[in-house]
Amino acid sequence: MNYSAELKKFVTSQYVYSAIRITLATVLPCLVLAHFGILKEYFLFPLGTSFVALTDQPGPFIRRRNALTFAIFCFVFVAFIASMVMHVKILVFAEIIIFGMFFSLIGVYGQRLAAVGSLSLVVMAIFIDGHLTGADIFKSLLIFASGCIWFLLIFLIVTTIQPYKLASQMIGENYLQLAEFLKIKANYYEKNPDFDKLTTQVIAKQIEIKNLQEETRETVFKTRVIVNESTTTSRLLMLMLLNSMDLHEKLMTSESDYEKLQKSFEDTTILVSIHDYLNLLAEEMTNIGISLQIGTKARPVYDLDEELRNLNHHYFELRNKKISPDNFENFMILRQILMRINEITKEINEIYKVFSQNVKLAKSLSTGLDLRKFMPNEEKLNFRVLRNNISFSSSHFRHALRITIALLIGYSFSLFQFLGIGHTYWILITTVAILKPAYSITKKRNLLRLYGTIVGAVIAYGILHVIHINALLFGILLLSMVMCFSFLKGKYFWAVLFMTIYVFLSFNFLSPGNIDIIFRDRIVDTVIAGLITSLVAYIVLPVWEHTQNLDLMRKSAECNLSYFQSVIAKFLDEKHNLEDYKVKRKNAIISLANLSDNFQRMISEPKNQQKKLEVVHQFVATSHLVTAYTASLSQYVKDNEKYPEIDAEGWSKKIEAEMQQVSNLLNGDTISEVLKMESRIEPEDSSLEDLILKRKTELIENEGYDRRDPDKISHLTELKNIHDVLELIYDVAKEQRKVIENYKNESKNMTTAGTATLQQS
Repeated sequence: MNYSAELKKFVTSQYVYSAIRITLATVLPCLVLAHFGILKEYFLFPLGTSFVALTDQPGPFIRRRNALTFAIFCFVFVAFIASMVMHVKILVFAEIIIFGMFFSLIGVYGQRLAAVGSLSLVVMAIFIDGHLTGADIFKSLLIFASGCIWFLLIFLIVTTIQPYKLASQMIGENYLQLAEFLKIKANYYEKNPDFDKLTTQVIAKQIEIKNLQEETRETVFKTRVIVNESTTTSRLLMLMLLNSMDLHEKLMTSESDYEKLQKSFEDTTILVSIHDYLNLLAEEMTNIGISLQIGTKARPVYDLDEELRNLNHHYFELRNKKISPDNFENFMILRQILMRINEITKEINEIYKVFSQNVKLAKSLSTGLDLRKFMPNEEKLNFRVLRNNISFSSSHFRHALRITIALLIGYSFSLFQFLGIGHTYWILITTVAILKPAYSITKKRNLLRLYGTIVGAVIAYGILHVIHINALLFGILLLSMVMCFSFLKGKYFWAVLFMTIYVFLSFNFLSPGNIDIIFRDRIVDTVIAGLITSLVAYIVLPVWEHTQNLDLMRKSAECNLSYFQSVIAKFLDEKHNLEDYKVKRKNAIISLANLSDNFQRMISEPKNQQKKLEVVHQFVATSHLVTAYTASLSQYVKDNEKYPEIDAEGWSKKIEAEMQQVSNLLNGDTISEVLKMESRIEPEDSSLEDLILKRKTELIENEGYDRRDPDKISHLTELKNIHDVLELIYDVAKEQRKVIENYKNESKNMTTAGTATLQQS
């Protein structure tokens, strides 16, 4: 592992940048207040700052600004109501019910408002017993509101000074994720690869890339200064994002029959050479991503042209020595892989040219695309959407009920004085943090929260007993805050660990000498909250992932069919609409990632809820292959190339018939005889067979060709690879259809057997 690159990736990321901004916005007022000796009295100021800061989600400026403004209003309103009713227990319970339901339900409008809702419930927990408000409630609320507004001002200043910073960092992260994706793909070419493990890693990485691309598209396509203003920076950023999406498709096209390749070339070193070169390309992509995150020009790390020449030389030497009538088709597959590698290399070299800040290139950039079609779907802010989700059939409504019930139970625990719970609000805060709509995520966060709290508490306890220099403790506090906010999105265990450390140190500064009480309360409250959330998540109207599988499988099958149709249309001499093709490509990748993500969560659920696990697993694997092979086929869609030797019409009918059968089975529709007949069509690629036979004859007669132009590929090699890809798509679609048929037959037999048993009894 390149530790230097890993450190740079982390330090230059949007998460660290955001964490430093939040930390400074929170700590600087603390230093001023501490200087005047009034920090304890005005502690609600930095608390309000940190709460508002945590609601700031990546996205276009206007949406972020509006969300922060809405958060301030919600926080102050919740704090006011909580402070007013804290002495009347029946009103406190009513407050929990109303706020718990409302602020959980607003998650229907997207992640940004879901974050505002969750933090609003945390604010309610902080103010619910009045331990921070003191005697003068209105003064405390004014201080808290001032702290909230303070972060909004910081946000407005920073985004005005650096309008492109977030977009640049997010685009950079796209390249970093693509580099990791390429490293996984490279491992298919190493000696004795674990194919099942690698396939799982590829699918998991696809999910991460999909989520990041959706966030980045929203940020870039809805940022006015990038889309509308004709500055060099804005146009270059747009170009870099679009290039990253095209590069993603090129990386997907490297899907091949790896087991066959390994067997064919196991006694050579060519596959290891490909593995090493792909890792070099991944390092170059990492370099591009880091440069984008920093905001500097990227320069190549390696001489890719020289490395590529060496790789091609290795291939041609091997080909000339080993090629024969028996194995020349394997060399065709390998040649095609090298051509794809050449194209990826050219793409990376073009990206480096973009970094040269070529103003002429930037000003000539025009996507010609309707960017609205590439935006992630998001519910509009109207009451009808909220009202329609007030139903037991809504997963959002069920989640709101779980949150509310868990908060009621947690608050009830605090009323039992004999339990000796010292920090009631910690139970409520932990409940809000852990309990998520998906049971699998709740289960995972519950464990990570417990482990992170225990480890962080032990470390903090040790620090406070060993170190007594306030300046050093303050430095550790700052570092812990930065690390906590940096890890909050991706590495929850580490986020909780550092959060626990900075909470302990903060309490020590405010009230020295109470470390033993804080240590006990923090762990006890976390354990209680963990038990409550576990029970509520399992018992109260859980939404199990298997209930979502069928809809996601249908969507994936439909999108793969549309994606294939948009690609094969070019071979049928139909008009090729680039925008339509890119939209269908995006939809296929997103639907595949959603299905895969759902399957990954399903694995973490109780065994009795992992229904049809094997069927879903096989469907996910085959869907991934269909998408990847279709992406491979798309690489042959060139304006100046024709392939009359391929019976495109026959293949189109044959494959579409199989894929349509999959959709029909998933929708419960009957399969017509026409579809069955079309799926058995034998495409007439006879001229291709003649060309292959002719080439075999040439090799038998020792008429080999020593062609060493790495940028050119024989027409026969292209034809053979197109034929193989079409055959692979058909085989996988057929396998997918059989998976669904077997599942349907098993379900039917089980139903029949159950009915017969009832009749006998």
